[in-house]
This record gives sequence, structure tokens and C-alpha cells, in this order.
Amino acid sequence: MPTYPKTHRHDEGETLHGQHIPDPYRWLEELDSEQTREWIEAQNELTFDIFKNIPQRESIHQRIESLWNYEKFGIPFTRGKRLFFSRNNGLQNQNVMYWMPDQESDPIELLDPNQLSEDGTIALTGHAVSDDGQYFAYGLSSAGSDWQEWKVREIDTGKDLSDHIKWVKFSNAAWTPDGTGFYYSRYDEPKEESQYKDANYNQKLYYHSLGTSQDDDILIYERPDQKEWGFHGGVTEDGHYLVITVWQGTHRENALFYKDLLSDGDIVELLPNFDAAYYYLGNDGPVFYLETDRDAPMSRIVAIDINNSDQIRDIIPESSDALEYASLVGNTFITGYLHDASSHIRLYKTDGTHIRDVKLPGIGSTGGFGGKRTNRDTYFMFTGFTTPGTIYHYDLETGQSAIFRQPEVDFNPGDYLTEQIFYNSKDGTRVPLFITRKKDVTPSVNTPVYLYGYGGFNIAQTPSFSIGNLVWMEMGGIFAQASLRGGGEYGKTWHESGTKRNKQNVFDDFIAAAEWLIDNNYTSTPKLAIGGGSNGGLLVGACLTQRPDLFGACLPAVGVLDMLRFHKFTIGWAWTSDYGSPDDPEECKALMAYSPYHNTAEGTAYPPTLITTGDHDDRVFPAHSFKFVSALQHAHTGKNPILIRIETRAGHGAGKPTSKAIEELADRWAFLVRALSIEIQG
Repeated sequence: MPTYPKTHRHDEGETLHGQHIPDPYRWLEELDSEQTREWIEAQNELTFDIFKNIPQRESIHQRIESLWNYEKFGIPFTRGKRLFFSRNNGLQNQNVMYWMPDQESDPIELLDPNQLSEDGTIALTGHAVSDDGQYFAYGLSSAGSDWQEWKVREIDTGKDLSDHIKWVKFSNAAWTPDGTGFYYSRYDEPKEESQYKDANYNQKLYYHSLGTSQDDDILIYERPDQKEWGFHGGVTEDGHYLVITVWQGTHRENALFYKDLLSDGDIVELLPNFDAAYYYLGNDGPVFYLETDRDAPMSRIVAIDINNSDQIRDIIPESSDALEYASLVGNTFITGYLHDASSHIRLYKTDGTHIRDVKLPGIGSTGGFGGKRTNRDTYFMFTGFTTPGTIYHYDLETGQSAIFRQPEVDFNPGDYLTEQIFYNSKDGTRVPLFITRKKDVTPSVNTPVYLYGYGGFNIAQTPSFSIGNLVWMEMGGIFAQASLRGGGEYGKTWHESGTKRNKQNVFDDFIAAAEWLIDNNYTSTPKLAIGGGSNGGLLVGACLTQRPDLFGACLPAVGVLDMLRFHKFTIGWAWTSDYGSPDDPEECKALMAYSPYHNTAEGTAYPPTLITTGDHDDRVFPAHSFKFVSALQHAHTGKNPILIRIETRAGHGAGKPTSKAIEELADRWAFLVRALSIEIQG
């Protein structure tokens, strides 16, 4: 058993609904205090010393790096007569943006974020090109922060203009059709000492005119009486309307407002009641096309006349499959459905007439299918557990797909197989589980399995390619991915059955997946590891504290782990839509029942655990992980290691440099090699 750094326990806490809740590690919430920095250094020293003494780590690192070194492409899009896409030559820390005059031309570099920092921690985290293809607005974030600074580059010259927009978070940039400016959302400037900690409220929608100072930006909309509201601006293709999507945290439900730009009218609250999800797709004059789950748990596409908003008519009715996304390109509705967590694409005319289905290469996931009403083609990506993200060009008129860019990865997909099984959760609910392995690996009680899950925020877990998972399977392991309640695999009902007071269903689903794998001789407890990040980190933390006997190792990453204080930091308040609020007595009771930090039990032998986070994650406040590992180390009995790996100059994960991602992945697999006593094959 490692000798852990001494972590002081203070007599702190608070009283919630008449109950005193101890919080002995609250001092770790002060991220930049001398005491916390010393604690981080001591914990990292212990963890990295252990990693250094795992002999297989170097070969794992080399194999990850070798496989990672392949060309990766973002999904292209057109603006004006130019085609834009991102590319990574293999091991670049950040993807580079390019443009092309046409499909056959050589790419021209537009922006290389790798030139902006020595350690690769400045990332391109948002961009928008003007409709004429002349200007590139782009948002940069540093060290993994959600905070962005936006600039504008003239594409012809490759030079930045004077525009500089600060304190942007959770926002797009929406150009006006004439390319003279764009709409964006921002927060007030925070206090410097607490910009990565304070709660984010009162977002405001602005208009920025090209070539002017941010101080001169026009405030379009704010709601000081609704501090939790956020605003996503978009301009209709005809330039007639500003469409404002009003979001409230991570609620599925949103409101939809608009402003007539031709008459400079007032903002009209078209759908103000937050009674359903409404996503604007396009318009024909005053007729707006929307994707919505209003009276349709699996979602549908409707038309609404903004001059008579009481009448909504079906264009594409609800299906038995969940409608995951939709777009309106070339006067064609492109709809992405999920059938048992796998993508299916269907095309419809604007009157709802079915045109055809898009033939896909197999079972997997799609993304893209963006564009304008005037386009006659589009691009999409297809990926699967053993299919690297391949970019396709799709001709909407002929229905023909052609590969635009295909990665070349040093492995043979034919050596692997994926199966999907269905198992019953604790309450009898049927849950899908994908299982992928090398064909020459015969499952048995001695087979290491990495079981991954998320289960939240209406996010579907579908097949996708991962170098990390590929290396795991090369080592003789099985990768299993469960499609838990709380996600979006089966629409609104599936999502809501894993939220708030139903959140325990998600943990039950994951535990049942582990039990199925064991009962069916795919693995055994000493060989079974579980992992997940963010909300998935909560999943792992809750299952770890509820069933420490079931798992051979646990890897919670950037997890939400203190369920009584998550709403007090950064954007955490927004998650009450999924978790419920500690301020509500009944919801607090449910949160307390599974909060990982509060459910560690002294004298318990916990499985080997590696917690990972970034020291300035301003999405999920890193003190969640700091406090949880401290509680586990204090309560734990036995020789199994309870470790935390704290990445410096890193946030929640978006924009993480390739070099840091590879290092962390090598550490995770090395940790599991030791924890599960794996003999690496091949």
C-alpha cells in the first residue's frame, strides 16, 4: 500500500435541510493556495513515481504514439466558393485549419494554433466563416479553459484584423450575410483571482461590427431577471431574422425568440415557455422549420408560421427511432436517427416526402451533413469502433457518396469484431452493450475488460474510433461500451429516466453491465476495469462507492463527485436539470444517497483507483477530484493504490495537446496492467 501524502482534515461543513454535512477537505477548493499547490505536487510525485516503476509503460507509450501518428481530418464545409476543413498530420498538438478553392486544389493553411504556444496548450475552440468566405472569426482557449478570446482573420491575406473579443464562453459567432459583423454571447469580466471558479451567470448577446472595438459592441439582449438564461444567436440565410435560442443550463427544454432585422423590430418571444426542445433548421419567409420533442419523445420536424405561432404542423413525424440531429441543405432535410445506438440517415423533401436513405459503410456513427439551402452537396464523417473517422462527400442530387479523406492507421480492422448484446438492468429495463475485441481473443474469466459509460445529459454513446481502445485490445483486452439511461439513445423518455431522482437507474444500468460480463464469462472481477469522464466520472465514482467488491480497477476522469456543492462553481448550476438541486430537500436527499464524496466508508477495501483531472478545469471544478481522492485515501484499507493524476495547465479535456493526451493514456493503461495483472499479448 502506498504511503499517501498527509491531507489535513478540517472541521468544516454546512447544514442542509436540518442535517449537518461534514466537508473536511473544503480547503482544497482554494486551487491556488500554497497549501493546495503543495498537496498537488505531493500527490503527483507519488503517482508519477509509481508509473515510472511499471516496466510495461514505455512500450505502451511507444505503441500509442506510433498508432496516433496518422492524418486526421475534420468535416469540411463550404462558404462562398471556398472549402474549409481541419487537419492534423499525426502528432501535432492541435489541429490546423485549411481552405481550398475547390476539392481538387492543394490545401492552403489558414490558422495553425501550434504556433501560438510552446507547449501546445492554446487551442482553436470555435470558428465561423463569413458567408462570402472572406473572413474567419475564431475563438482560442488557453490551458483547457472554457474561456475564449475571439479574433478575425482576413482569408485572402492570412492576416488578423484589429478585432479582439474577450470573456466569451459557451457561444458561437453568427455572421450577418453581408459579412460586416457577427453576433456572439459573453459574460461580464470576472475577478482575475476567481475566473476559473466563480459561477457563470447573466450571459448577454452582443453584435460586433467588423473593425471596431469590443467596447463599441451593441448589446442585443440580456435578461438580468433570469440570470441562468444563455443565448445562442443565429441569422437566417435570407438575412431577414436573428433567431435567438434561449437555453437554461443543460435542460432539454429551451425557448426560441427572433428579431426582424429588416425592420429593426423588437425581439419577439416566439416559443417562450421552455416546454420542449426547439432547434431552428431553416425558414421559408415567415415559416420556420424546427426539430422538436414537443409531443414527440423521439423528436420530429415541424413548421411554424411566426405570424401564427399557435399552429404547428408536422413535416417529418416522430419515428420509432430517436432523431439525433437534422439539417436543411439544398432544400433537403437530412435527418440522423439512432437505431439501438447506431446511426441511420434519411433524406426528405421540405414537404416531408421521403427521398432516400444514405447508405453507410456499416454499424457506426455519423456527423456533419451541414451546409446551406443553395448547396447541392454536403460532407459527413463515418466512424466505428474499428473504423477511423472517414470523410465522405455526398451528392444530394445523385445520392452518391465518395471518400474525400480516409485515414491510414497501422492496423487491420479485419482482425477485430464488434457485437451488440442487450441485458436487463435491476428493474428489468433492456440496455444495449457494445463489445469489441480481437478475433483471436477468446473471452474467459482471465480476460481483461474495460467497461466504459456516460449516462447523462441526453448524450448518446455510439460507436467511435479510439487509438486508446485499439491499443487496449491489442494488449488482449476487451472494450465494452454501455448505452445507459440518461443518454439520448432512445429519446426523451430514456434521458429523463436517468435524471434527478431517477439518477440511480444509471448506476444500476452500469453495475448490471458489469455483472452481465462476469456472469457470461467475458471476464471476472479481478480483471474488470470501469472508466468514464465528466458525468461519466460521476458514474464511476458512484459505482465504486456502491459496489467496491465488483470491480478490479476504477478510472474516474474529471468527475462530478461532490453532489452537494457542484452547483456553486463555474457552470455547475446548469447541471441541476440532470442531477436535481441540493437546495431542494427531496432532490438533496437523492443526491446525498449517491454522492461519491459523501459515500466513502471508513474501513472499506476499495479497488485500485486512478482519478484524473486538470488543475484548472473550469468546467468540472477540480476540487471534486481533489476532495474525493482525499476521502478515499482516508477511508481505504488494504494494499490497493488510490491515486490521483493532476495535469497542470489543463482543463476539462477540450483542446488538450496530443502530447498530453498520449502521456495520460499511457499512464492509464500502465496502471491497469499492474492493477489487473495483465500479461500483454503480441
